[in-house]
Amino acid sequence: MTITTERTGIGAELRRWRRVRRISQLELAVLAGTTQRHLSFIESGRSQPGRAIVIRLAESLRLSLRERNGLLAAAGYAPVFSESGFDEEALRPVRTALEQILYGHLPYPALVVGPHGRVVAANDAVEVFTEGASPELLTPPVNMFRLMLHPDGMAPRVRNFAEWGRHVIQGLNARAHRSPDPRLDEFVAELAGYVPDAPVGPDHLGFAVPMRLASADGELRLITTLTSFATATDVTLAELHLEAFLPADQATADLLRLRAERRAAT
Repeated sequence: MTITTERTGIGAELRRWRRVRRISQLELAVLAGTTQRHLSFIESGRSQPGRAIVIRLAESLRLSLRERNGLLAAAGYAPVFSESGFDEEALRPVRTALEQILYGHLPYPALVVGPHGRVVAANDAVEVFTEGASPELLTPPVNMFRLMLHPDGMAPRVRNFAEWGRHVIQGLNARAHRSPDPRLDEFVAELAGYVPDAPVGPDHLGFAVPMRLASADGELRLITTLTSFATATDVTLAELHLEAFLPADQATADLLRLRAERRAAT
């Protein structure tokens, strides 16, 4: 009876992920280096897959490390990817490297973000984002997406909020599509409620324009770069992103440098 439950579990999970990825049994079998017949037997519960083929199937489905561990568990195997706390000794070299990157990005804002927008680390320049924000939004753990889109956060200062906010929501929806998660769906629904509906104008180019952020020193125009840790083998590290903001014009660069000099003088 135990074996049957495990077989049903892995079969159902494989079918679910194939539907999410919109891939046929034949396509997945080719990618994973097996046969459609074998894959069909796994999905129907007639065959118990070995750990190696489960790992190949998870890789072929482009699952995250957490999702790969979940697929292994559905097949009755122990996780192969560790999950360390960000403050644990195992990730100390990574923390040190990230701190150096954050410091090196000054005077421009940069932060390390975990799942669903949780801020893990940031440099001093992110104070331009917290300017005038409600204390409730700045209570750890700070959520960057909520800080950006909440009406008590950055939203009133973003001059092109409708367009820029819609771009943020689209990015989160794409992430939710890749890795379905009811908690993420609920969070995106909350954030979407903060962003006003706005018609797409004739000059819309299909990608985000620089964020136009009002500050005490003047308007800033910022573009974003996003870095992920694609070759990580630790679940925690694989789920982190480094989000770095760059000035879109010289005026913004000058203002951010001015703010840095002012912080250093206090």
